[in-house]
Amino acid sequence: MMLQGSAHMEWEGDMSVIEAINVSPAHGQPQAPVNAAQLTSVAGLVGDRHSNGRAVVSLIAAEEVEAFNEATGLDIAPAQTGRNIVTRGVDLNALVTKRFRLAGVELEGFELCEPCATLGGLLATEGVSAAEVVRRFTHRAGLRATVRADGWIRVGDAVEV
Repeated sequence: MMLQGSAHMEWEGDMSVIEAINVSPAHGQPQAPVNAAQLTSVAGLVGDRHSNGRAVVSLIAAEEVEAFNEATGLDIAPAQTGRNIVTRGVDLNALVTKRFRLAGVELEGFELCEPCATLGGLLATEGVSAAEVVRRFTHRAGLRATVRADGWIRVGDAVEV
């Protein structure tokens, strides 16, 4: 299946899946991987520091992190981007204003999750400046989505577009 929408990646594969779920319980704490998580239309990702009454989660495509690593020579993990859910095989840019499902949980993409100066600073190295990090992740750093129907997601669950 070929999905289109991102000017940066060719999207191929038989199945789109959740590759990782990351939760940060408090500000300043690194994200920790979990095998399963509850999403609600009130809190978003339950247990995450951003579950503050806004039902918002962030997603990033594993392929975009891999492309960033290849282009920069860095070896960052998807969790270092601060995004909650890592997907594989789906063009997240094409999901702005679209409804989609993670397993049985319905979400609606509402904006690209563009990189900020903080992310640039966190990922910058001696050889790759913060500005270069932001530039390379612009329009490639994922999607913000609102949870429309409650439920549980697990690593390996299907992403249904």
